[in-house]
Amino acid sequence: MDKCKDDVVCGKVIAVSLSDQHTFSKENYNCIKLVEGFGVEGDAHFGATVKHRSRVAQNPNQPNLRQVHLIHSELFDELRDRYDLKPGQMGENITTFGINLLELPTDAILYIGEKAKIKVTGLRNPCAQIDNFRPGLMKAVLDRDKEGNLIRKAGIMGIVLESGEVRPGDSIRIQLPPMPFKKLERV
Repeated sequence: MDKCKDDVVCGKVIAVSLSDQHTFSKENYNCIKLVEGFGVEGDAHFGATVKHRSRVAQNPNQPNLRQVHLIHSELFDELRDRYDLKPGQMGENITTFGINLLELPTDAILYIGEKAKIKVTGLRNPCAQIDNFRPGLMKAVLDRDKEGNLIRKAGIMGIVLESGEVRPGDSIRIQLPPMPFKKLERV
C-alpha cells in the first residue's frame, strides 16, 4: 500500500463498472455516479434496501449494506495462472490498485475522487454463480488461514455516505475507524 501525505494509505481506481440487470459481470464505463444512501446510479443493486435476489427473498426490507462492490486488482494477478480476469467481470463496481481491501476494518471510510465517500460494511460472500462464470473460481477465491478459518477474497462491500463521480485514475484515501478495529465479516 502506498502512503499519501500525512501518513494516509492511498490507492487508485483502475476501473468502474455497472449493470442495470442482475448479471454476474458488469460493463466498464468512463465514470459511475455514487448516490448517498443508494449506491451506484443505474446499477441493479441501487437502493436503500437490499437488492441481492437471495436476500430480497429472505427479507426485502433489510438495509442494503451491499450498495458498492470493490475488488482489488491484485486478486486478478494472484489468479492469473489459472484465470484471465478483467475489471468488472466478477461483478464489482470499483476495481482498485494499491490497497489490501481485505485487511480493512469494518467502518473504514474510503474517499474516492473529488467527493465520493464509501463506508466499508463487510466482505463479499461469493455464491455459486462464480463457478458458472469460470469453473473452479469459487475455490480460487476462498482459502483457509492457519487456524482453518475461511478467508473470502472476492472483494468488499460498502455503502455510499457522500455522492460523487468515480473514474479510473481517481485516488482512494482511507480513514480508519476508532480502535479497536472490527474485523470484516461477510455481508
